[in-house]
Amino acid sequence: MSISQDIAGYIPYLRRFGRALVGSREGGDACVMAALEALVADPRRIAGASDLRVALYRLLLDVWAQDPGNAPVEPQEATRGARQRLEGISLRPRIAFLLHALEGFDEAQVGDILGVTEEEAIALMRAANSEIADQIATNVLIIEDEPLIAHDLRSIVEELGHNVCGMARTHREAVAAIGPAKPGLILADIQLADGSSGLDAVNEILGALSTPVIFITAYPERFLTGAPPEPAFLVTKPFSVDSLKVVISQALFFDRRSRPKDV
Repeated sequence: MSISQDIAGYIPYLRRFGRALVGSREGGDACVMAALEALVADPRRIAGASDLRVALYRLLLDVWAQDPGNAPVEPQEATRGARQRLEGISLRPRIAFLLHALEGFDEAQVGDILGVTEEEAIALMRAANSEIADQIATNVLIIEDEPLIAHDLRSIVEELGHNVCGMARTHREAVAAIGPAKPGLILADIQLADGSSGLDAVNEILGALSTPVIFITAYPERFLTGAPPEPAFLVTKPFSVDSLKVVISQALFFDRRSRPKDV
């Protein structure tokens, strides 16, 4: 079997990770492309790996770290708010948290990818869990047609210190929910109660305002094919609390309008 066949199934998830790490669809995809090009140039970089998935994520992070153009936000180019958050959040804990909560690696695998011991990986994830969540707060619009899931989303959002400014079950309700308290983040399901599309609702909303969006879907690979339009942030249903928390924090980390929480 060729290298391309070996790694094909992992590429959508590498792209998900790259986008969450870098904070944009374009930057994340460029990062993954650079890693794939490095692999084609030197297949020995994953040759003999006991865990191919671990080896691919390690390669992605190695390539990303070596190229300043792939950094999530360069300090000299960052907005004032992003610079402040970069200073307040350590990079390695954030990466460890992404690997564990978003990509599902266990503590030993996170350590393997980052080149640290399992105990050090656990310490990094604990640091990130408090560091990221404590930096940011905003208004959140939830677009979800399942009442139990909507309730869970609200609880998670409020636990992180954010304010839920609206709840919607359909395309029409979602658009109508945009009022004076404009959301700084949108959590949106793909399929809504009346058969309408969460993607369509969000696209209409984004025609009037700019805000980060996290889509929630049972089929993330369908939205990571390279064909536009594609979201930057995806959470897989059924989601874990930790995975949603880390993606919320990542989305807001890169949004210049999110503000420090009140002490």
